Parts: sequence; C-alpha cells; structure tokens
Amino acid sequence: MPTILVLLGWRFFFYANEGDEPIHVHCRKGGMECKYWLDVDNFDIQEAYSYEMSARDKKQVRQIIFQHFDYITDQWREFQERRPR
Repeated sequence: MPTILVLLGWRFFFYANEGDEPIHVHCRKGGMECKYWLDVDNFDIQEAYSYEMSARDKKQVRQIIFQHFDYITDQWREFQERRPR
C-alpha cells in the first residue's frame, strides 16, 4: 500500500492487491476514506465510494486529485509495472 502523496492531512495511496482495476487512487484522513477512478482520456474523476466525508472534504480531495492528476497517473503506471504478476 504505497503512499504517493500527503497533502493537507490527506494520504493518497494504492492497494497492491486490487488486480487489474482501472486507474484509481485511495485517500484517507483520520476516519475518512474514499476512492476515485481517474479517466485519463477525458481528464475527469469519478467517486467510487466515500466514508465519513462531508461535501467540503470531497471537494478538497477532488481539487487535490485534479491538481496532481498527471503525477497520480504516472505513479499508478510505475506501481503497476513494479507489481509482481
């Protein structure tokens, strides 16, 4: 479960055991957690789930993901290349 980014108390990370799912990132801060799918072709994201998060928390996470979109997708690809199959 490598951490790729920590901003404003949010930790952005991937799980190593999620098979061949499309590009996505998990985020956690305290008891809050969420997962967002990244649509590289359309520069868009979609919430997969969120727990214990307010609308403000979700907005903050979305802004961080968009600000670091290319970095997150690059880290995803590098992580997938290193992951044992």
